[in-house]
Amino acid sequence: MTGFSIVSLAPLAVVLPFLGAALAFLLIRRRRAQALMSNGILAATLVLECVILANTWNQGPRSIDLGGWPAPHGIVMVVDQFSALMLVVSSVVSLAVLVYATAQGAAGGEEEEPISVFHPAFLILVAGVSNAFLAGDLFNLYVGFEILLTASYVLITLGGTSPRIRAGVTYVVVSVISSMLFLIAIALVYAATGTVNLADIAVKVSHLDPGTQTLLHLMLLVAFGIKAAVFPLSFWLPDSYPTAPAPVTAVFAGLLTKVGVYAIVRLETLLFPGDELNALLMVVALFTLVVGILGALAQTDIKRLLSFTLVSHIGYMIFGLALSSRVGLGATVYYVVHHIVVQTALFLVTGLIERRGGTTAIDRLGGMARIAPVLAVLYFIPAMNLGGIPPFSGFLGKLGLLQAGVQDGSPLALTLVVASVAVSLLTLLALARVWNRVFWRSPKDAEYPDPVLLATRADGRSVRTSAIVMDAPKGRWAGAESTRLLPAGMVGATVGIVAVGVALTVVAGPLFALADSAASSMLERTPYIESVLGPGSAR
Repeated sequence: MTGFSIVSLAPLAVVLPFLGAALAFLLIRRRRAQALMSNGILAATLVLECVILANTWNQGPRSIDLGGWPAPHGIVMVVDQFSALMLVVSSVVSLAVLVYATAQGAAGGEEEEPISVFHPAFLILVAGVSNAFLAGDLFNLYVGFEILLTASYVLITLGGTSPRIRAGVTYVVVSVISSMLFLIAIALVYAATGTVNLADIAVKVSHLDPGTQTLLHLMLLVAFGIKAAVFPLSFWLPDSYPTAPAPVTAVFAGLLTKVGVYAIVRLETLLFPGDELNALLMVVALFTLVVGILGALAQTDIKRLLSFTLVSHIGYMIFGLALSSRVGLGATVYYVVHHIVVQTALFLVTGLIERRGGTTAIDRLGGMARIAPVLAVLYFIPAMNLGGIPPFSGFLGKLGLLQAGVQDGSPLALTLVVASVAVSLLTLLALARVWNRVFWRSPKDAEYPDPVLLATRADGRSVRTSAIVMDAPKGRWAGAESTRLLPAGMVGATVGIVAVGVALTVVAGPLFALADSAASSMLERTPYIESVLGPGSAR
C-alpha cells in the first residue's frame, strides 16, 4: 500500500495492548495505577479502532506491509470491513469486562478477585485477538492464536483452585492439539503452494490437484473448528469456561470462539470458495445447534447452561456461512457481532448473580427480582435478546439467516431453517427457566434461601441487609464488609454492555448494510487479493 492513511495505524491495535501489558508488569505492585493504565490503554485502542472502522466503512480492503517487505514475502496486515468491525466489537466487550474486573478487584473479599497478573495477561489476550483479526498470512494468524491462548492459560487458572486447574489442563491439552493441527496444516499449505500469504494462497490453490485441495481444506477446517467449538469438537468448552472467574468467563465466551469462527469465514470465502464442503458444514451446523441446546436444557447451573447455549449458537454462524450467499454471509457477520455482545453480557450478569446470591446453582436461588430488581432487568434484556424475541438483534440476525436458508431451498438448508426456529424456542425455554427459578419464585422454595428475604423483625419489618450479611458464613457474600453487595463499577460495566446489545437493534439498518457490503467483498475475493498483491493479481 502506498501513501499514508488512517488504516496505516491498524498495527497499533496490536502494539498498544502489548505496550499496556509491559507497563502493567512494571506496575504490578501498584494495583490502582495498574488498573487505571490498563483501562486507559484499552480505551485508546477502542478509539483508534472506531476511527479505522469509520475510514473503511465504504472502502475496500487495504493492506499494510510491515517492515517495508512487500507481500507475499513480508508480513502483511489486512483491514477490511469485516476485520475492522470485529476489532471494534472485541475492544468494546474487552473494555467492559476490564472495567468490571477492576471494580470486582477493588471491592475485594472473595477468591474471585483478579490478582495483579490479571491486567497484563488480559491485555496480551486482547493483542492476540486483534492480531488474529488483522493477520494477512496463515503463520501470523497462528501467532495471533498462540498469543491469545498463552494469555488464556493464565487467566483460566487464576486463583489456583482445584476445579480451575483441572479445567485449565483440559483447555490446554485441547488448545495444544488444535495448534499442532494448525501448524501441520500450514506446513502442508507451504509445501503445496510455496507461500503462507492468504492472498497468494487464494491465487495458487486453485491450480492444485482436487484431492490436495480437499486435504488442506479439511486440515484447516478441523483446526479452526476446535477453536470455534463446533460439534463434535466442542466437548471441552462446557467443562472449561464455567470454573474461571466471572470476567474471564465473560471475555472467553464473547471472543475466543468467535476468533475461530472468523478464521473459518476467511477459510471458506478466501482460500476455498465454492460449495465443495457446504453440505458437511450444514450437517456440522445442525448438530452444533441441536446438541448444544439439548445440553443447555439439562443443566442446573447458570454458567454451564450459558456455556452450552454458546456452543449451540455457533451453529447459527456456521449455517449462514455454509449457504455461500451474500444474504447468508451478511446475516452471519451481523449475528457474530450480536452474539459477542449478548453472550458477554449474560456472563457478566451471571457474575453479579453469583456475587449477590453466593452461587450460580439454579435450584439454590430464588426471589432475586425482589432483592435485586436492577439485576433482574439486566438478566432479562440479554436473555430475551439471545432467545430471539422481537425486536432485538437476536431476532433480526436469525431472521436474516432464515431468509437466506429459504432462498437456498435445498433440503439441508430447509432442515436447518426448521432446526434454527426450534433451537431459538428451546433457548428461550432454557433462559426462561433461569428467570422463573432465580428471579421470580418465592425465596422460600429455593434450596438455598436468601436470609435477607426471609428474615423479619419483631414488628414485621425486614431486617437490614447489612446486619444479616455481617453474620453470614465466610464466602456467602463477596461484599460482606458493606451493604454495597454489587459494586457500582461492576453494575455500570454490565449496564453498558447490555445497552450496546440494545443499540444493535437501533442501528440494525446501517449495521446490516455494512455486513452485506462486507459479505459481498469477501465473496468476490478480488478486492482482498488485489489490495495485498496489486492490481491484476487475482486473475
